[in-house]
Amino acid sequence: MKKKVREILEGVVIESVAAEGRSIAKVNGKVLFVPFAIPGDIADIEIHRKKSGWMEGVIKKIITPSPDRIEPFCSHYGVCGGCKWQPLPYPLQLKYKQQQVEDQLKRIGGLSLPDVLPIMGSENTIEYRNKLEFTFSNKRWVNSLSEAENLSEIERYGVGFHIAGMFDKVLDITKCYLQKEPSNDLRNYIKDFAIDNNYSFFDLREQKGLLRTLIIRTSSIGEVMVIQVFSHYDKDKINRLMSSIISTFPQITSLNYVINEKRNDTISDLEVVNYHGRDCIFEEMEGLRFRIGPKSFYQTNSQQAYRLYSVVREFASLTGNEILYDLYTGTGTIALFLASQVSKVVGVEYVPEAIEDAKINASLNNISNSVFYAGDMKDVISDSFIEINGKPDVIVLDPPRAGVHPDVINVIVKVRPSKIIYVSCNPATQARDISFMKDSYTVKKVQPVDMFPHTHHLENVVLLELI
Repeated sequence: MKKKVREILEGVVIESVAAEGRSIAKVNGKVLFVPFAIPGDIADIEIHRKKSGWMEGVIKKIITPSPDRIEPFCSHYGVCGGCKWQPLPYPLQLKYKQQQVEDQLKRIGGLSLPDVLPIMGSENTIEYRNKLEFTFSNKRWVNSLSEAENLSEIERYGVGFHIAGMFDKVLDITKCYLQKEPSNDLRNYIKDFAIDNNYSFFDLREQKGLLRTLIIRTSSIGEVMVIQVFSHYDKDKINRLMSSIISTFPQITSLNYVINEKRNDTISDLEVVNYHGRDCIFEEMEGLRFRIGPKSFYQTNSQQAYRLYSVVREFASLTGNEILYDLYTGTGTIALFLASQVSKVVGVEYVPEAIEDAKINASLNNISNSVFYAGDMKDVISDSFIEINGKPDVIVLDPPRAGVHPDVINVIVKVRPSKIIYVSCNPATQARDISFMKDSYTVKKVQPVDMFPHTHHLENVVLLELI
């Protein structure tokens, strides 16, 4: 079968950065989206997709690099789907993230904004993540079919990250700069042990092979959690691997395993078996201790999480007399961080396990003015709920990327708190949600916080006050 010849656009000048982190150019009146390019690059672009008003392509050859372009620090850059902004100096990353926030709040939300506060950059631009998940594959990504044919079955084994857009392709990672050691040492050790002892790696298409995924969590106080996921129960092999891990890495605080026989990798609905040590690790923030279990949510950049929560506290301007509702509270970190400055804090979250963690965290820190509820936000916050807990003076929103359900927004507007502090990892859905409230609330402050260096992702905090 004849290979399709793709169109090549020569000498394209990359102009700016788009909302999802891809760079953009304009060619013959059409917008061209190009990943792994930076503004100022002049390149030949191979077109992979073409629509009436826009195109998508990839760099075939850089003719003239941007004067701002720097050498990526990671050997996996360009194949691994993460850290796509490595060639962009960090100050410019911050500039484009700030621009993204302002553009989306104005363009999508149609909002009138005060001056957006300068984005808070991350002090650590590598080794900033406290959680990573790696996938085992018996058919790791290789550059060409001929290379694959020359590899033995064992040489095809890999542990790493999925290639963007390819569910069954996993890039074998030798060193990842996102998480502190022992992250790399652990992953490489488990891979080598498994190969030396004839453990099978998972086949993502056939859904077979013992080793599926590996989750490593760390905390700023030096604690380490490991969760090894197996596709089926093999007592002997599980015990041998677990024993070997703990004898080689005695610093591990919590060693766990999961048996996952499903077709997806989520472990939220599965039993986690604690093999050694505690069943949790702890994080600390301003004297508070937070319990983090295998399924707990915690902001992935611990240092920036503290700065993020400090912004929320500053925006709230609490006097000590307020009733504060923390919606999408997760394990209660924001609620408990603010509890000492309010008369009462009420946390609501739809994941029951997270609420159990929140209650444990409240007890752990001797916080008695907090209550937590599990359930769907729009159903939980009823007239009777408000009668029991009191009308909120302040509401903090920290929803997932999809944003706030319109029914929840209607409930919030009906309750009419004097302030809403909206924390979002997706300024586009944040802008959409705030637009639904702009007849009742006005934007008073906007503070972007960079939680994810070398990516286009960030957190953004918006203060809304009742008109």
